Amino acid sequence: MEERRTHERCIAERRTVKVSKYLSKHLRHQPERIGLTLDEAGWVEIDVLIAAAAAHGFRFTREELDHVVAANDKQRFAVEGTRIRASQGHSIEVDLGLAPATPPPYLYHGTVARNLDAIRAEGLRPMNRHDVHLSPDRETANRVGARRGRPVVLGVDAAAMHRDGHVFHVSENGVWLTKAVPPEYLRFQQPH
Repeated sequence: MEERRTHERCIAERRTVKVSKYLSKHLRHQPERIGLTLDEAGWVEIDVLIAAAAAHGFRFTREELDHVVAANDKQRFAVEGTRIRASQGHSIEVDLGLAPATPPPYLYHGTVARNLDAIRAEGLRPMNRHDVHLSPDRETANRVGARRGRPVVLGVDAAAMHRDGHVFHVSENGVWLTKAVPPEYLRFQQPH
């Protein structure tokens, strides 16, 4: 009996991850792939999203969507009434309506050692996203870096950047965003 419950939990967790990845892909990067049109702030009606996904061979329920939104430890998605959007990380043009914010003195960025030479030369760039994503603490940055291998956590002198005119925003889920981090504001640390 316990073995069966464990198996069912594993299946449910895999399903949650699959739905989350699907939502990320289509709410952050390729809504047009399933015929979605997001508004200027990235919102779409949940019923429209579910119907578009089903029409393209990926079915999920409102209950599954609500579970993904609630269970996601990074709170990647926001629901407002009957609408949903990704909280940040878009490669498509959206205006999340985030006001400029004063950052804490230091923020952090998780990466892996193979990226350090480019980062030392060019700083942190948004790559295929609109902004560089920064974490408010080392632990979160460590988890972010660990997704790609053995993590390296970089410190960002956010106070100096802000003083020098760089603009920061903070997403609904606590991720700090800025257009780029020049190398002179980075504090390199040893891999953990």
